[in-house]
Amino acid sequence: MNSVDERFLTRNGLAARQLAALLLHHDEDTRLPRVRDFAEELGVGNGTIQAALQLLEEAGAIETVARGHLGTFLVRADRAILWRLSGLGTLLAAMPLPYSRRYEGLATGLRTAFEGAGAPFAITFMRGAATRVEALLESKVDLVVLSRFAADRFLDELPLELVADLGPATYVGAHGLLLRHGVDPETPGLRVAVDSASEDLRMLAGRTFAGRDDIQWVEASYMQLRDLFARGEVDATVWNLDEVQDHLGPDVDVLPLGDDITRDLSLRNSSAALIGRAQGAAALSAVRDGLDLSVVTDLQGEVLRGERMPSY
Repeated sequence: MNSVDERFLTRNGLAARQLAALLLHHDEDTRLPRVRDFAEELGVGNGTIQAALQLLEEAGAIETVARGHLGTFLVRADRAILWRLSGLGTLLAAMPLPYSRRYEGLATGLRTAFEGAGAPFAITFMRGAATRVEALLESKVDLVVLSRFAADRFLDELPLELVADLGPATYVGAHGLLLRHGVDPETPGLRVAVDSASEDLRMLAGRTFAGRDDIQWVEASYMQLRDLFARGEVDATVWNLDEVQDHLGPDVDVLPLGDDITRDLSLRNSSAALIGRAQGAAALSAVRDGLDLSVVTDLQGEVLRGERMPSY
């Protein structure tokens, strides 16, 4: 261990680590709070804060300049060093399984954006929005990626907060009504495949076939759809077209979704939302101000167009 690391284990060093976490909330070229304000927040003396600031400068984490009566300004901050010294650890996000190029692009963009904000970032993949939200509530992950459509329901019912809405076509390109060729969608007893693990598909299918008590629901995943249609075991479903475009045979027709309400739901469904706990993890709070979400959508677009290899 080098001498700088050893000094971060002293009393002043421990204060420097706490101060590093606070400084992640401050932009470069902005005035810092007064020393006594930092001291009051951390419960230490003014001298300890001054020593902690010096340690952070010596470690290359920050550079400050005193501007007389205007106060002390943060002129440079290395967020990666601040993050490492703060001990906040790695941010873990839960995403859907990366079975579409759109999801691969989303994962690539998220990792790049968070690491650009100085935060070590990792992704775990879980099938089903409810499963991901459960992991968030149990503090197993710091962030969950799901559709804005599903996020709205969870936000209404649980102590969660919206971190970001990435906009249309960031979660899925479109949903469609898949219909076995030659089948009338008004046929009584229509057999409709649905994946109950997906909040989006369950709600969209429910809205699409609302008011019909003759529907026979068939539990299925997207990997089963081609065989189910080919064997004549299902007649219809509402599904994410990103997932099924390479899994449908000529015996399946793709129709647009119907009324204005369903189209509105589909639009919200296409937007990727990031949610965290309402009493959020310190790590997520520290990184969100420095997060450039345009990086996410830019890189996702490059992956979709084949201009960039996915990397997550």
